[in-house]
Amino acid sequence: MLKRASIFLLLLFPVFIHADDEQKEIVLTEFARPETIPFPADNPYTLEKAALGKMLFFDQRMSKGQNISCASCHNPSFGWEVPFAKALGSQNTELPRHANTVLNLAWGKHFFWDGRADSLEAQARGPIEDPKEMANTMDVIVQRLSQIEEYNQWFKQAFPKEGLTENNVLKAIATYERTLISSEAPFDKWIAGDETAISEEAKSGFRLFVGKAKCIACHTGWNFTDNEFHDIGLFDYDEGRAAITNISSQSHAFKTPGLRNISQRAPYMHNGSLANLKSVMAHYIGGGVQRPSLSKEMQPLDLNQKEIREIILFLESLTGNNNVVALPILPN
Repeated sequence: MLKRASIFLLLLFPVFIHADDEQKEIVLTEFARPETIPFPADNPYTLEKAALGKMLFFDQRMSKGQNISCASCHNPSFGWEVPFAKALGSQNTELPRHANTVLNLAWGKHFFWDGRADSLEAQARGPIEDPKEMANTMDVIVQRLSQIEEYNQWFKQAFPKEGLTENNVLKAIATYERTLISSEAPFDKWIAGDETAISEEAKSGFRLFVGKAKCIACHTGWNFTDNEFHDIGLFDYDEGRAAITNISSQSHAFKTPGLRNISQRAPYMHNGSLANLKSVMAHYIGGGVQRPSLSKEMQPLDLNQKEIREIILFLESLTGNNNVVALPILPN
């Protein structure tokens, strides 16, 4: 997180490009896009594994009814989410929460809104086995895929020693998910030195974001998330993180979402209750529902309409051009 003193120094400059070298370095270090994708030692990247994982991600045969895939809830056309409040399961049943994006999960620490998975491999298992989501079992998936000769060949290429196994199904999906990275956005070009990449209003919005609006308290780093859990005061009976940890202070706490490609990902919040970015800003200005678990960072904000517009313009500058996602040719 930026040091408070550094934030205030940054705010003294009407345009980032006019900051001195030390202040530029602070911003570049905090917000610059990483140059490499982190892969775990027990599941390193290979091209074959990522290609196989992509097939599995888009293959409806992963669900019990063979009618939905991972991409059904994580659609590349909508910021790798879906454009409605709650995701839908295999029986067209509304699920309890909004589908969170799978963008930039390679840098995550905990997965799902409540953080119940500690790796992307564990996360991949969750929807597959959830009776309300894909309603399948790993045993059925291994048996089903083993009957498809081309899948057997792909698994032998990706995992020469073990071939098709339950763990390797999950490793392949997780490997593909780690390659899903948001593209370079106008904001990235600006902090790299292109003064014309974003508007003056968006620049003011960034200064408000790290200053007066205090968004930086939770939305830190290049992906704009601290990867932690906070109760931001949404009216909801969902216990969130507390249902996993049994810690009362974590009641109604949910993982801070990253903000990359945020303009594509409405509606917002874990329950999809806020339709647009104006509604999001209105919620934070109000300070949220007052209760013991409410984050100490949640305080009413004194922002005028001009400042709200500037923050939204900054948030929109975090969306880059869509990477073209070609659908894989699935094995028969």
